[in-house]
Amino acid sequence: MDSSSLTMPMSDPNAWATAMNNLGMPPMGLTGQPLMPDFDPNLGMMAGITPLNPMMPGLGMVPAPVSQDVPMVKEIIHCKTCTLFPPNPNLPPPATRERPPGCKTVFVGGLPENANEQLIVEIFGQCGDITAIRKSKKNFCHIRFAEEATVDKALFLSGYRIRLGSSTDKKDSGRLHVDFAQARDDLYEWECRQRMLAREERHRRKMEEDRLRPPSPPPIVHYSEHECSQLGDKIKDDSKFAEAVRVLLTWLERGEVNRRNANNFYSMIQSSNSHIRRLMSEKSQHEKEMEEAKEKFKTALAGILAQFEQIVSVFQASSKQKAWDHFSKAQRKNLDMWRKQAEEIRNMHNEQLMGIRREEEMEMSDDDMEDPPDSKDSEDSGVSQAEALKEENDSLRCQLDAYRNEVELLKQEQGKNQPIRSEEDSTHSQQLSFLQQALQGMQKQLLKMREELKQREAELQKSSEDKQQLKTQVQNLKEGLQKLQSAQEVTVVSCSQEKEGPTEKTPQSPVHSEREALLVGIISTFLHVHPFGASIEYICSYLQRLDTKINPSEVEALLSRLPCTFRQELTGVGASLEKRWNFCGFQGIKSA
Repeated sequence: MDSSSLTMPMSDPNAWATAMNNLGMPPMGLTGQPLMPDFDPNLGMMAGITPLNPMMPGLGMVPAPVSQDVPMVKEIIHCKTCTLFPPNPNLPPPATRERPPGCKTVFVGGLPENANEQLIVEIFGQCGDITAIRKSKKNFCHIRFAEEATVDKALFLSGYRIRLGSSTDKKDSGRLHVDFAQARDDLYEWECRQRMLAREERHRRKMEEDRLRPPSPPPIVHYSEHECSQLGDKIKDDSKFAEAVRVLLTWLERGEVNRRNANNFYSMIQSSNSHIRRLMSEKSQHEKEMEEAKEKFKTALAGILAQFEQIVSVFQASSKQKAWDHFSKAQRKNLDMWRKQAEEIRNMHNEQLMGIRREEEMEMSDDDMEDPPDSKDSEDSGVSQAEALKEENDSLRCQLDAYRNEVELLKQEQGKNQPIRSEEDSTHSQQLSFLQQALQGMQKQLLKMREELKQREAELQKSSEDKQQLKTQVQNLKEGLQKLQSAQEVTVVSCSQEKEGPTEKTPQSPVHSEREALLVGIISTFLHVHPFGASIEYICSYLQRLDTKINPSEVEALLSRLPCTFRQELTGVGASLEKRWNFCGFQGIKSA
């Protein structure tokens, strides 16, 4: 068999037909149509073998397809002791099982009965390195490759017909069937590789997290006299206060406080407490900035609202009849829609501004505005100072009690533990002297604060007395002003009477004030619509609807002073006897 005549490319169909004719197989094209219709299969060497598309000569590798529509071309493969003929391209591809993970082992069936291990290595060694071959007594075996990609090349040989040499014996021919095989070694290696990849992924993620994680804070040192002195200075510094407090908190939580360093810790805690005033001042500053921002926002919102009002007025002017008739229908629709949107936005901003103003009014209503400003400010300042002094006095008293308790405890311990070493005695004596000095200083400061508190209380009492005196003076001035107004009214009335009759002396009027004149007019009207009269209680019940301060005795006295206008009559008999007042002004005008 001449190999040169079997390795013609598919681009030359005549050469391919000649090669198939020499093998005794009818040549077929890529479309499955016979290239030589008058071919006689009895002339070939192996009649009855269906020819298929050839594979590349001498290689067990799959060529890259030109396109998806053109199928792969398989050619005849020549080995030293055998020849592989490609399957029919019109047949469907051979069925395979599902590929196991990490598969490196293939099952090869359909081997010739006379096939040996050397033949298997000769055929499948072209695909890749073979690590193991397990051959059965029957015509199949298992082949394990070194690489997973080699399995795909081995599966490409599935369907090929094999023939040993030039023999036509049945034991020297067969049809290869290559399929995936499950092997424990493949699965174990695949699992190991997956675990290795998972470890690498975890390591990569950990390195990425470590790279992105913020640096850990430096460790906090343990307590010492030197560190304590430095920490005391840091606590007093505003810029280092947070770090210093964190160190102090760690020391306290570690339990590094004992008898010897308790005073140092107490002084550091006291320095931390002094920062409350700074924090309160910062809070007031932020509140002030917030109020300024609110005022700025309210001013800007008012300006925006004014511009919205102007825009809405423009739309309202354009909606009038003399301008509206000149617009088209589409323009009217757009103008109407724009006007509604502008009004909605204007109303929304207006509600927001009114809400801000209502909040300000509620805040203003919470303040007490009854007292005069000057006296209120002075009184509030005095009260606040007195309260501050009281709080400081209480804190000093608590500190003094704490020092006293410590002194008592030291005395008790010193009395109980006499046989203590000289070093501890000296330490206790130093602590005792320090506490005594601190106690004396606290007592002096307490006395001074008490004197200041008494002075503040005296000033506060004096200011309250001045306030009460001012209120009394204001009340006296109001009463004098009322008397002056009433005297002026009487003077005006007398002057008018003198002008009317300077030579005649007018008798004193029974009506003393304008209020009584109004009562006379109202009662006259009331009795005029009651021709049979009315009791004094009935009249007063009517007048009390107008003014609740009116009493029956005042009304009865007024009616008694005007006998020409009002007359009292007794009606009824016996127990039903009742006093009624009648209006007699029409008859009294003649006799007056």
